Amino acid sequence: MPRPFRSRLPLPLAPRGRPTRLRACILACLVACALVAGPAWAANPTCASLPGVIYGTGGSATQPFIGRYAAVLAGLSSPITVVYQSPGACVAMAALGNPSANLLTGTATYWNTAGKALTCTLPLTGIAADFGAMGIYATSCPGVTQIPTGVGDFLGVLSSWNFVVPNNSTQQAISAEAAYFVFGYGAAGGVAPWTTESALAIRNATSAATVVISIATGIPPNKFKGVDAKNNQGTINNIVAISDPETALGYCSGEVADANRNVARTLAYQHFGQITGYWPDSSATAFDKRGVREGEYFLWTATHLFAFVDGNGVPTNPNVAKFIGWFAGTLSPPPSLNLLDLTIANGNIPQCAMHVWRDGDLAPLYSYQPPEPCGCYFDFKATGATNCTPCASNSDCPGSDPVCRLGFCEVQ
Repeated sequence: MPRPFRSRLPLPLAPRGRPTRLRACILACLVACALVAGPAWAANPTCASLPGVIYGTGGSATQPFIGRYAAVLAGLSSPITVVYQSPGACVAMAALGNPSANLLTGTATYWNTAGKALTCTLPLTGIAADFGAMGIYATSCPGVTQIPTGVGDFLGVLSSWNFVVPNNSTQQAISAEAAYFVFGYGAAGGVAPWTTESALAIRNATSAATVVISIATGIPPNKFKGVDAKNNQGTINNIVAISDPETALGYCSGEVADANRNVARTLAYQHFGQITGYWPDSSATAFDKRGVREGEYFLWTATHLFAFVDGNGVPTNPNVAKFIGWFAGTLSPPPSLNLLDLTIANGNIPQCAMHVWRDGDLAPLYSYQPPEPCGCYFDFKATGATNCTPCASNSDCPGSDPVCRLGFCEVQ
């Protein structure tokens, strides 16, 4: 059959200076698009133009806490602007260990005084990170045997790590053995109902969440089965988007899980050797973190900040020294910064509320008495109630809890 004839003659051109109606429409559209796009582009400042800027990189699990903290620092009389990228916890070690080869590029997040996350543009040539943040010890990262020379490690608030399912799933608990077969073997693991690998939300090997679950279960960090959710919030987004909620399962930081209880639910976790499962809290709906604080719930670690330090262990960047000093409690904070309230509001646990401790990620537990306990205050702020005796001074606290601390009778 002969092909239809198509003219190869050029289309007639409009007289110069008199655009066709089509060209006029295209020109108008381009102008309109420019007007729409222009202000958005203009509202994205350069990171270097922000006041008192410090640059950080690391895990997405620590980002909600950093965001709350940064909002307060942005409102100081001498503002500190925290600019942060969250490609993965273990990336922080590469960025601080070899800064020139791991410059921050593209865009990053910063926060205004209202706590709103905004975006700024990094230099085209890149810039070195001033600090790193992660929810694990540096040596828990694959291939890291020690902290880079000249970098300090500063310990802070605690986070649980939670297995999560959509709220309309009927699943209630998971054991370490089941998690091993689910995330280590996927469909071949045969652990119903979690046998659909595309319904499993995981993180890559640089993620603190994956490293913790790897240590707990024995699955190598680079051998997890499932779909990389990119960040902790992505885990929640992925599992709630699965059409069959029974097949959906993921893991993320406790503070992200708590912030999404309207759509996702934390499973009780039974570690190797335990006879039952436990929640991070005293129940599936509580916020008291009793399971972590009493040593029943196994999956928890401490947050770490890392920065370049001098011979005395003090961060060399003055604003980073303040940022980390207030975080670690080595410097007195400004009046506007109540780090304890910020910690509790974010779903983290301060060391002063703990009754157990460990000296490494998922290391053996031992009994712990904080120098200045705040368990009563934590209960009151996190749940709205406490069994502790209210007080105004030590004279209101006879017996076994003789010290009035933060408005409640605590142990010495």
